[in-house]
Amino acid sequence: MPGAPARQRTAWTVPADVVATLRRRWDRGDFLTMLAGGQEWQPLSVPLHGPTPGELASDFGAAQTWVRQWEAAQSRGLRLEHKAVGGRAIGTNKLPSRAWIDGYQQLSALLGVTGEVRRFTGLLTGTAARAPRIAGWMAANPRRVMASEGDWSRIIQAVCWIDARSRPGMYLRQVDVPGVDTKFIESRRGLLAELLDLQLAAGRIDHACPRSDFTGRYRFRRKPEYVRVRRPGRAGDAPDPLGGAAGALGPFSELTVPADELAAASVPAASVYVVENEITYLAFPPAGDAVVMLGGGYALSGLRSLSWLQDRDLVYWGDIDTHGFAILNRLRQAFPHARSMLMDRATLLDHGTQWVREPKPVNAALPLLDGNEAALYRDLVEDVLGPSVRLEQERVSFAAIERALLSGTPSRAHLAQPT
Repeated sequence: MPGAPARQRTAWTVPADVVATLRRRWDRGDFLTMLAGGQEWQPLSVPLHGPTPGELASDFGAAQTWVRQWEAAQSRGLRLEHKAVGGRAIGTNKLPSRAWIDGYQQLSALLGVTGEVRRFTGLLTGTAARAPRIAGWMAANPRRVMASEGDWSRIIQAVCWIDARSRPGMYLRQVDVPGVDTKFIESRRGLLAELLDLQLAAGRIDHACPRSDFTGRYRFRRKPEYVRVRRPGRAGDAPDPLGGAAGALGPFSELTVPADELAAASVPAASVYVVENEITYLAFPPAGDAVVMLGGGYALSGLRSLSWLQDRDLVYWGDIDTHGFAILNRLRQAFPHARSMLMDRATLLDHGTQWVREPKPVNAALPLLDGNEAALYRDLVEDVLGPSVRLEQERVSFAAIERALLSGTPSRAHLAQPT
């Protein structure tokens, strides 16, 4: 008859288990936060699961080895509490039952982090002297501080420089701290934003701008938005059948102008065409008393600041896809009178061989589309004409562009006079 199966020994707690438990709390930053906040250490204990009386009797050698592991661990900062375990078979034995950590020094020695504690304490002391408002944040976020340990001095110098010397209208490039440049700031802007929110007076922060908009939130000067505008056609082209005005841009066929400057000095043209594709913009045919502008997708390249566009025949031409209609909808938020060109069902169907797939269609409410635009947009969203149908504007035939301009450009007499 086969013998009864051997009873499996219950796992005994070993020093590595206690270290792992304490390490998890260390990695969360619990202990550094306590130390930084001046919290007095309260002795911390971890219960130990060791040999039972039966296990002592059946495997006394293993139990002795286990006890020796704990005796060795005492030299690393642990204090052991013992209890009596045994019986008639082997007598009573005192075995470790609980491990105690009696102070920060003992904890640091056990985890091997004495050097890290010393470095963190040094960073905290130095920061508290220069930027005391940040010291509390450091105590609450010690792991983040240590993750940026090598950069911390420059980070605090940058925060203090911005606090003491930055003025509205300065570029980020003008922050003059050794080892700190715009790339340094951009790559750490999330952390810098948290610290600047603590360091700066409330009036120095534009809370309407999110922290991700570092330049706007801390009132630095933005890189100017530029508008690229040209006279359709160029010298040597065939005569303009629509009677274009050659002087819309003075002696220039094309200009790239800061948006704020163009907002203050309007272009004397009756119509403005906004297109998205650069080659289409450059090849745009003569269009009467008009200029053509290069759009900027959803950003619209600063066009929204050009209030004088309210007095122009404003025409938008983008791709026939879901994003093209979304951009048209956004343009109409600023200029409700804007009309579209070559973004209709007939144009799409006439160019069926030129369709491609839109990589990431959108499906959003676009209340500013007119009835025909909205119907076509809905068909694109619902794949009525095929999966993710897209007609890019550079795939539209040039003859179709010329026909659209001849049939769709109003005379100057029907438009408000430019300001």
